[in-house]
Amino acid sequence: MSSAVPFVSKLFIYPIKSLDRFEVESVTILASGALEGDREFAIFDKSDRFVNGKRNQKVHSLRSQFDLETKTVSLTRQDSQNQATFNLETERNDLENWLSNYFAIPVGVKQNLTLGFPDDTGSPGPTIISTATLEAIASWYPGLEVEEVRLRFRANIEIDGVPAFWEDRLFTKADKTVDFKIGDVQFMGVNPCKRCVVISRNPKTGEVYPNFQKTFITKRQETLPNWAERTRFNHFYRLAINTRLPSTEAGKRINLEDVLKL
Repeated sequence: MSSAVPFVSKLFIYPIKSLDRFEVESVTILASGALEGDREFAIFDKSDRFVNGKRNQKVHSLRSQFDLETKTVSLTRQDSQNQATFNLETERNDLENWLSNYFAIPVGVKQNLTLGFPDDTGSPGPTIISTATLEAIASWYPGLEVEEVRLRFRANIEIDGVPAFWEDRLFTKADKTVDFKIGDVQFMGVNPCKRCVVISRNPKTGEVYPNFQKTFITKRQETLPNWAERTRFNHFYRLAINTRLPSTEAGKRINLEDVLKL
């Protein structure tokens, strides 16, 4: 067992799925185990599919800023200084019209207050990664800064005070979970998160980094800690930890500086 003391160094929510993050100092747990306000909204096309970076590269060139108190989002095209601001509760139609014009397809915006719109509905808890892991990955790619790597992987909770890939101890065999706490919030670590094509792209331009996936798979296999549960890696294009939280944790809060305890 490592003597490292992991603690929460950054907290992020993503109010509209696939758009920019919002950094917070504290966040509340919902009864579903999701974070309040995280992926609460999502953009859908007329076939009821997510409009995200995997399906539409224009997502990368759309900047968004949020005011959680007023429930507003301000949107800016990457190549423009013109900003449009919408109230997510009362100006939904105007927002949808603006987004439809931007994406050049009809889109709608949906809200889910109980679960949000996580990629893994079976494990809707926050994703976890360590600062040292992000630093290690940045070292694999000439020209990539840690902040850009952070933007690519879009984790909710970043932990510091531990070595790279320490978070790989937060999962075990497929039929089991790893129990741990962050502050007084009980977590179950489920599995290493399967990644998609989006992480190979510059998060603000969509430009693909050459051989990103091949390099990642090679280096991830090389650096996988020998105590990590290798049976969870049917491939090595996995990073960060998916979690579930018991319903008993509803209403509790995760805060910056909270300690993670196994």
